[in-house]
Parts: sequence; C-alpha cells; structure tokens
Amino acid sequence: MRARLTTLALLALALPAPAYARGHFDPTTEFEQHEWVPIHLGALNLSITKAVVYLMIGSALTMLLGLVLMRGPTLTRRGTTGELIYDVAETQVAEQGLPSKAIGRWFPYVASLMLFIFVVNLIGFIPLPLTGETWHGIPVFGIYAATSSLSVTLALALLTFVFTHFEGIRWNGPVRYFKSWIPEAPKPLLALIVPLEILGQFMRLISLSVRLFANMLAGHILILTFIGLMFILQSLALIPVVAVATVFYLFEVVIVVGIQAFIFAALSAIYIGSAIEPEH
Repeated sequence: MRARLTTLALLALALPAPAYARGHFDPTTEFEQHEWVPIHLGALNLSITKAVVYLMIGSALTMLLGLVLMRGPTLTRRGTTGELIYDVAETQVAEQGLPSKAIGRWFPYVASLMLFIFVVNLIGFIPLPLTGETWHGIPVFGIYAATSSLSVTLALALLTFVFTHFEGIRWNGPVRYFKSWIPEAPKPLLALIVPLEILGQFMRLISLSVRLFANMLAGHILILTFIGLMFILQSLALIPVVAVATVFYLFEVVIVVGIQAFIFAALSAIYIGSAIEPEH
C-alpha cells in the first residue's frame, strides 16, 4: 500500500505543465505567492494566497486531529495514538523546557504548536490541486509547504518571542527580568557583553524562523528538481533519479516533518521557561 501511495504521489507531482517544456523548469516558481482573493486595507495587504489556503487547511486539520485523537476511547488504536502524541508533548517538550509552575499555563500552547507545525509540514508533501494552474482545464497537482514561506515561520516565531518576554516580565518584574540579561563580568567588559546579550535575544527569533523555513524550502526544492529533471532532459537514463527522489521524499516525510515540529515546540518551551526562571 505504501509503495502504491508513493507511486501515485510521484505521478501527481509530475503533472505540472511547466515540467513538459524541454529545457525550461524552475522549481522556485512553486513558491511564488499570487493573490487569489485580493484584500487590501489601505497599505495593509490581507489577500488570500496559496500559503494562506494551506494554513487554513492546516488549522482545520489540526483541530480535527486533536478532536478525533484526544477524545477517542483510550483502549483503541486512535486513543493510543492520541496518548502517544500527548505524552511526547508533555514529557519531551513541556516538562523539559518549562518550570513546573508554568506547565499548566503553557503546555496547551507548545503542544498545539507542535501538532500544528507537524500537520502543516505533512500537508506540504501531499500533492494537492492548489497550484493555481490548470492543464487542459484540469487543476494541476503540486506540493507546497506553508512553512517554506519565511513570513509564516517568522509569525510563529514572533508569537514565541512575545510570549517569552511577556512571561519573563510577568513573573519577575521588568527590572529583575532585564537585569538577568546582564551577566556577572568586569565592568569594562559589560559595554561589549550587554549588546551581545540583547542581540542574542533577537537572534532567537531569527534562528527559530529560519531553521524551519530553510529545512522545508530546501527539501521541497530538491524534490521538485529531481522530478523536473526527468521531463527536462527526457531521458530514460535518469530513471535512477526517481529512486533517489523517492528515498529523499520518504526521508523528508518520515523524519524531517516530525523533527522540525518537535524542535520548534521544544525551543519555544525552553525560551519561555528560561524567561520565567532566568536564574536557571
């Protein structure tokens, strides 16, 4: 069954019309954002694009998955899967990064973040007719991950960034919290260390967003490149490329999708926990 699904996925990926133009294939066009439903409020652009649609689908499926898995009987396969996800989020993410006094407040956030990113990443490897193109009137199938857009990952990282400093100030007060950024060091060195500490706080925002964005973008570009080579060069000698693409595709789906969701949620928990108890 898995082999058949993989074959169907690769055939669906092969449908985009640009791939049939010999010598012309640019995988980066899959990541272009076009306004499907223009919404402009002055200088604010709230138009619905491909990334927005994928986020909507991801949000709906995340809520549905949570309701289906977490509310099922515990002795069924569905209930066991839900318990496994809950256990990973609680013991490997929340308890490892958050102090015990803050788990009740922030566990729902980090658990939802992990599940949402996992679902959005997974949808990105399922061929869907959401490319915005048609072939003889038939919608073209393609893969796209909303997390391969920097604006999406930056928005998710910005949530963690804001919550981190909000909790740090709420639990410690502004003076004690910001004072915790200043390490014990000789006063002449503080002029150099303090700016680096402040810069380090903002680097967390960049590292969170860029790590997820870069991994998903690079993985999708490589998969699209493997598939596109077959149609660009039109040579059966490139059939081994399909095998390589299949292995890489399965690696991305099975390993990268879960790991990136786990890392993002775990780091979010660690950042929030370190702000609540800066002395640790």
